[in-house]
This record gives sequence, C-alpha cells and structure tokens, in this order.
Amino acid sequence: MILDKMKRFSMVLDNPDPSSVPVYSTGDEVSGKVILELTAAMKIQSLKLHAEGCAKVHWTESRSAGSSTAYTQNYSDQVEYYNKRMNLLQLDNGDITLLPAGRHEFPFSFQLPEENLVTSFEGKHGSVRYWVKVKLHRPWATVKKIKREFTVIEPIDINTPSLLAPQAGTKEKLARVWYCNLGHVSLTAKIDRKGYTPGEVIPIFAEVDNCCSRTVTPKAAIIQIQTFIARGTMKQKRAVVATLQGEGVAPRKRGSWHGRPLKIPPVSPSLLQCRVIRVEYILRVYVEIPGTSKLSLELPLVIGTIPLHPFGSRSSSVGSQYSMEIDWLRLSIPERPEPPPDYLEVVSEEQAERTDQALSLPEDEEALDQVLERPFFAYVQEFRFRPPPIYSEIDPHPPRSDMRPRCMTC
Repeated sequence: MILDKMKRFSMVLDNPDPSSVPVYSTGDEVSGKVILELTAAMKIQSLKLHAEGCAKVHWTESRSAGSSTAYTQNYSDQVEYYNKRMNLLQLDNGDITLLPAGRHEFPFSFQLPEENLVTSFEGKHGSVRYWVKVKLHRPWATVKKIKREFTVIEPIDINTPSLLAPQAGTKEKLARVWYCNLGHVSLTAKIDRKGYTPGEVIPIFAEVDNCCSRTVTPKAAIIQIQTFIARGTMKQKRAVVATLQGEGVAPRKRGSWHGRPLKIPPVSPSLLQCRVIRVEYILRVYVEIPGTSKLSLELPLVIGTIPLHPFGSRSSSVGSQYSMEIDWLRLSIPERPEPPPDYLEVVSEEQAERTDQALSLPEDEEALDQVLERPFFAYVQEFRFRPPPIYSEIDPHPPRSDMRPRCMTC
C-alpha cells in the first residue's frame, strides 16, 4: 500500500530550542526543512509550502425579535498580514516524479516583511497566528499535510518620550449609604512612566485622604483589556493579571504609598496596530469603601518588548523621581528663606569700576563711530560682570506710619 511506503513525513523549523515554538521578529528569515523517509520508491505529484499570517475574530450574540422569536447574530472578520507560496520539489517528468527509497530533505527559507506585522496573540474571541503548512500530493491518494506554527513579536521600544512620560491622576467622591453621607474620600496616584516590559516592577506613588467615618482600603491591579472588532461592532473582555493590597486607612486619616512595588507577570505585549484586535493595559488604583461603591483611578500602560535602557533614560528617571519626591514625600519648606550669597565675593568693586569705565562711550564723535562699528554683542556680554545690589533683610522703602490702610473690599 502507498501509506506503508512512507515512514516519516515531518517539518522542522530552525530553532535553538526544538522543544519550544520558534520566535521571530519583523524582517527575520524563517528557515527549516521538510523530511520525507520512504521504505520504497513513491510517485509524487507535488510538494508545496504555504506560509501565512492573519488575524481573525469571531463571536455570536443571541437576539430576541419578540416574545417567542429569537435568532443568533454572527460577527466575524479577518486581516491578512503575510502570504507566501513555493514549490519544494522540482518535477522532472511532467506532473509526476518518482522518489527512490530512503531519506529525502527539502530545505526552505523565506523572509518576513519589515513592517505591517503584529504580535502573535490568542484571545477568547480572536487570534493572531502565523504558520507554515506543507502539502504532499500523490496520484490516487489523499493529500498529506503537516503544519507548524511560529510566533512573531512586533518590537515595542519603551525608550520613547511618550512611553517615558509620568502618568498621574486624582479623583474624589462623596461616600453615601442610603441617605447618609459618610464624608469625602480622595485618591491621588502616580507612576514614573507609561511603558514597561514583563518582569519589571511598577513603583506606585499614591495618597488616600479619608475624610469619611469608615476605614477604607487602598488597592491596585493591572488589567488587560481585549477588544475584538467586526462589522462595526466591538466586544471587550477584561482580565486582572496582577493585584496589590495596602493597609487600611482609618477615618479622618491619610495614607500614602511611597513607591509600593507591583510586579508585571509574563503577559503578552500590547497590541495596538491591528484593525480587528486590540490588547491594552491599565493600572487601576482604587479604594474600597465599606457599604458603597469603590473610588477608582485608571492610568494607561503599554507593555513593550524592548526594556528600558540604563543610560538613555537617566534624565527621564531623575526628573520623574525629583517630581515624585516633591509631590509625594511632601518635603518641608523652610519658614524663613536663606539670603543668597554676597556677589561681591565673586566680583569685586574694582572689577565693577573697570567694567563701567570700559563700557563708557567716548565723547569724541569719530571715536564714537569707531566703537559703534564694532559688534555690539561684545558689550552686551560685559554686563554679566556687574554685580546686583547687596541683599538685605531691611526694607529700604518701609511703609509710612501715617498711611491709611487700604480697604480689601474696595
């Protein structure tokens, strides 16, 4: 029988770890080989390879058109990102070739495009998948197929100004239980940047001002939002991927988080460039108030693939850290400001007099014309040597005692 002649029909993708799914990026070369082992000679019509990548969404919704009539509405759509076909076997005699017994290897390679690819994703109502399929056609026999999937990662570099910008927000609400007002609760939260990669820790700076009569509990969570789009309709699915809980804040008290860490688990990167599927993340910082709804604040997140550069982000991290120190640690301001240093210690009076003499214009008109013909910018720079007046805490123009005070309501 024909099937008895085929001992092995498989496909291997070049991968350092054969036990895992190969991972590629835009512009990479995908290579491998098809292995065919025969125990006897076999006639083959064709051996074709098809590489494809696409995003598909599908879901159904039940709708009622009356008291007893109901129908199901289907929603589906897809976007193709890659399509490549090639023949792995060159036919010698017309449409059929005879392969002798033994092991035969058919190598192949193709390059992924430099752009217009999105990251592989598996969701409840859709997916983004890439695969290689090989079909073996033989006369008077069923088509033999093998398929191997591979993963594509779209690079998302978080070392960009938009993803390095701090994110902050403030919210407050009046806590109510039936017709009883419990008091106001306010929440302020901030993170040092918008972009992170899986495995990183998000330091959360938050402050809860509890002016109500009950103890409230601050919490935080990372939420993944999957959005599927088809025929002008959207369907969303939310999932909590990480949580954090703080200590309760007593009534009429204030609680603070000074960089409370929340680690990002190994989740899929943000998917922002696909027409039918979007994957977004938010950091939700909220306060649970017993007996009433929670006070919630959401900050946008982008999960990228290229981590933070240690040198390229120095200025951004230092600036954000300084602003957080000022806002959240509430550094005390001195009640009495210290006077500035005496500038005469830097520039003496003799230097100031020499500068004034050098800057004085001559009385002779011819000499004056020669001076004005020179670049005027040189004289502008000389003014920086002129010291300001000496600082004094005594007001040189004190208010008069006989002056009638001004009416503030006029």
